[in-house]
Amino acid sequence: MGLKTFYEEAILSRLIRCACGDPKIMRLRAKLVPLAEGKVFELGVGGGLNQPFYDPQRVTAFAGIDPGANLLDLAKQAALEKGWESDIRHGHGEDIPFADDSFDTVVSTFTMCSVDDQRQVLAELLRILRPGGRFLYLEHGRAPDPAPARWQRIIEPAWKRMMGNCHLTRPVSSAIADAGFAIQPAGERYLEKMPRWVGWMEWGVGIKQG
Repeated sequence: MGLKTFYEEAILSRLIRCACGDPKIMRLRAKLVPLAEGKVFELGVGGGLNQPFYDPQRVTAFAGIDPGANLLDLAKQAALEKGWESDIRHGHGEDIPFADDSFDTVVSTFTMCSVDDQRQVLAELLRILRPGGRFLYLEHGRAPDPAPARWQRIIEPAWKRMMGNCHLTRPVSSAIADAGFAIQPAGERYLEKMPRWVGWMEWGVGIKQG
């Protein structure tokens, strides 16, 4: 095992799970994820951090993908502990292995920052979502204020290398709207007790029209 592989599998997966499991972030998950209903697909399901918040009375089927082997195992274990059947696979958001119009809800939490091609991933999410279906998103991204935005641009090159391709400067809601979703914003703010260059959060619902 090379040093890069060791870092990604043994260290980075733990760092991501710890950061994304921060209590402030978990409270935001608890507001958004229970809105999922019907057939649900989760992008970046690794770690299983959203599993406790899905309502099994509203969700009829659950599927998800993640490119990380260690995180994928944790997601499968979390689904098993929840006691429901799931279809969790290795995969990448740029080529989602499900058919058109397959899902009533798609979910992405702190995942769009690290995909290779944000535009292609959003196109894939739109493709697999049925007309009228909902895209629930909770993401960090480009800060609206000049000072933290400047720091994001400075820090991002090194940050991407250390944090699994995580981008600091990507737009969130505007990118989802540009992909063709009708946006229903639910909230945006800097999370308290976090550096502003990494603490800008946006969450809401995107509707597939048609």
